[in-house]
Amino acid sequence: MIEDPFLARLEQLVADGQRRILGLVGAPGAGKSTLAEQILEALPGRAVVVPMDGFHLANVELERLGRASRKGAEDTFDSAGYVALLSRLRAPRHGETVYAPAFRREIEEPIAGAIPVSPDVPLVVTEGNYLLLERGHWKAVRPLLDEAWYVEVDPELRRQRLVDRHIRFGRDEDAARKWVQQTDEPNAVLIDSTRDRADLVFRWPS
Repeated sequence: MIEDPFLARLEQLVADGQRRILGLVGAPGAGKSTLAEQILEALPGRAVVVPMDGFHLANVELERLGRASRKGAEDTFDSAGYVALLSRLRAPRHGETVYAPAFRREIEEPIAGAIPVSPDVPLVVTEGNYLLLERGHWKAVRPLLDEAWYVEVDPELRRQRLVDRHIRFGRDEDAARKWVQQTDEPNAVLIDSTRDRADLVFRWPS
């Protein structure tokens, strides 16, 4: 469960009822989605999760671009679209529900319009890998966040989680370990280089 200091920060974020955006950043397998779900439980009816993963490019487009073998890298997302959505979420029109895409791991594809964000929800939690990256369209993300938390866990546990996840969604063990080594880990190194731009670090116990 979320410890009291973090709960206090969440309550402070939503205290005035105005729209706020909290970014959860971390390497693949760090536990960002788990933390986001715990925030939803801690703030029932006052938060919604909008994952960056909804902006994965479709598999057919990744194939066309020759990037399918690097799915998850910074250039395999519609980063400009993500920035545009955050801008809408930060200042929604009066009475407007904004719809965000979701990512479905069972089909490895994004689904448009899957997450409704009603105008009366004070906290949008967005979680993903590249929220603190300072290049391309990604550099426009950090100014749109009211607060950013860097999420981390023991590296060996994180890598094993990734292997288990890839196996769960269809890869054999050898393919899963190869993907983690050749794709997930280079991404993790890049993401870790952005750690200092976060407001605080949330570390899971080993």
